[in-house]
Amino acid sequence: MSNSSSQPYVGLDLLSTAVIVLDRSFVLKYANPAAETMFAFSQKNALGQPCARLFSAHADNAALFAMLNQVIKHDAGFSENELTLETAAATVLHTACTAAPVEGQRLTLEFHQQDQQMKIVREEKILEHQQLNRELIRNLAHEIKNPLGGIRGSAQLLERELPQNELKEYTQVIVQEADRLQALMDRLLTPHRLPTLVSLNIHEVLERVRSLMLAEFPDGISVVRDYDTSLPELIGEKEQLIQALLNVARNAAQSMKGRGEIRVVTRIARQVTLARVRYRYAIMIDIIDNGPGVARSLQDKIFYPLVSGRDGGTGLGLSIAQDLVNQHQGIIEFDSVAGQTRFTVLLPVREIVPTPDTSQPS
Repeated sequence: MSNSSSQPYVGLDLLSTAVIVLDRSFVLKYANPAAETMFAFSQKNALGQPCARLFSAHADNAALFAMLNQVIKHDAGFSENELTLETAAATVLHTACTAAPVEGQRLTLEFHQQDQQMKIVREEKILEHQQLNRELIRNLAHEIKNPLGGIRGSAQLLERELPQNELKEYTQVIVQEADRLQALMDRLLTPHRLPTLVSLNIHEVLERVRSLMLAEFPDGISVVRDYDTSLPELIGEKEQLIQALLNVARNAAQSMKGRGEIRVVTRIARQVTLARVRYRYAIMIDIIDNGPGVARSLQDKIFYPLVSGRDGGTGLGLSIAQDLVNQHQGIIEFDSVAGQTRFTVLLPVREIVPTPDTSQPS
């Protein structure tokens, strides 16, 4: 490769993997279009700049420069299959990187982004756990539901025998709490029916969720909308989607102890793979709060039933939400740092398959 111009790199422009060329001082000499896209910079503005400026001052990025120093020290190529980088735009990338010295005292780095593969594995893990969660919740609900009728009936019989009205207050508490548990069990069993699919506008669903949130948290929660009003119609069951999105929004509000801001963002996502099925379009709903974030100890199991990071929480809201969204062939994902938690709901844009009309003779 020549030092004098970028012409020797022209063949690299056609590669789908990201390639950058540095000199021995780690100054950028070339970046192909795939690298510009991956690292979100313009080659025109970045040429001649230190490579470190392409990344944030994040501890994980030190591994890249340690590898580059090894390449120079040993004058040999090195590979790293699991390299986490944070760009200057604060985007975290999971990559595999191969670095090698080339003639002209330069280094070439080729990056293979692994986020998509990791995303597929993560989605499959979520769906597998959700199937197990469904069975666990269903069995648990049935086991709890059976003795509730006996408890309620016994309390009513006891109430008839009590001579003093003030003692009946205790039996009424038993009946009321049994009714509350009965309603909870009914809610746990309800998501297992198949949704009745109709064409609907996702923003009508979100406006209903917003109204319910403002009614439940009238003083401390603000809901900021950032809607893409050009989104296509969605196929789904309105009430189930309201319940799912309400559970996510309510979880955000509760994590902030009823005081903070929730942003609701809608966008179109293109060429989305959900449960190994490729969809041309999906509707993406981000529910973002500015609360303390999800504790690291909970992040791998936040969608598990009966797991809650809040005192008094049932740990069922997010599990039920994921179940309802799964029934719409969608998925809920999240990422969380202190000061911002983002739950992303992806729902594929589909068509209702018409049912053949067999009422008329052929």
